Amino acid sequence: MQTLIGLVRTMRPKQWTKNILFIFPGIVFDGKLFLFDPFIRVAAASVLLCLVAGTVYIINDLVDIERDRQHPRKRHRPLPSGQLPRNVAVAAAVLIPLFSLGLAATFSLRLAIVLLAYLLLQILYSFILKHIVLIDVMTITAGFVLRIAAGVVVIQVNNFSPWLYACGALLALFLAIGKRRQELITLGENAANTRPIYKDYNLPLLDDLLRMVTTSALIAYLLYTIEAPTRRFADQNIALITVPFVMYGLFRYLYLIYVRGEGSAPDEVLLRDRPLQVTMLLWGLTFVGILYVVPLITG
Repeated sequence: MQTLIGLVRTMRPKQWTKNILFIFPGIVFDGKLFLFDPFIRVAAASVLLCLVAGTVYIINDLVDIERDRQHPRKRHRPLPSGQLPRNVAVAAAVLIPLFSLGLAATFSLRLAIVLLAYLLLQILYSFILKHIVLIDVMTITAGFVLRIAAGVVVIQVNNFSPWLYACGALLALFLAIGKRRQELITLGENAANTRPIYKDYNLPLLDDLLRMVTTSALIAYLLYTIEAPTRRFADQNIALITVPFVMYGLFRYLYLIYVRGEGSAPDEVLLRDRPLQVTMLLWGLTFVGILYVVPLITG
């Protein structure tokens, strides 16, 4: 039982929230959230994506097991602490993706291809790309774009805007850079020993990157809200009223890392920061109202 618990913990179920958040935009913004068949297909795709993502975490922990034993927090993870035997982790890293990709191929070959691309990208990240400065955070960003694609390829999309890929990518890049910054501060002089890539980063560089990506993310979202496909469900540029929620969310996260010194993974911050949760809820309800309720009222 302890081994099973250790395996589940290694697959990071708390971090699966980002899979759900990034796989559903396709169906939500295409106006099909409340259609049974598309919803079931996207929900099934999200489960398979979580299994593949969990495999990636197992591989990451296998690769970093010695370094994690020197990390003040990561040394308590199942693999570094010995709760999860290495041979069990290796077997799970092989069997889980085989099962997930095989099941995906039974109802969407395109989904299987996207999941395979995601898995291969993350394996490359674990062994090579995570050690290349700047490419490491860009690889993380590409993984989030593939998450969005996984929710798009399983349904017939008519009104999905490519600007959502840009918004998702920039948000992911924003969170990845923010996490790098906080880990660099938290680990201090031991940062390069724990993760060699930190010898190529410093706070001025990461702060400049954060500023640039924050601005780009806001501009991309503004362009999305006034882009044609979003207006097929509502009048004019009503989606612009959601911009303050996005702006506050970005500002709140910057406040958490600059003022409060939050050093956790972005999804962990989201799970415990009430203002961020309320902001995301209000943004989601507002946009769903624009896409699904306003057309009924004006229709």
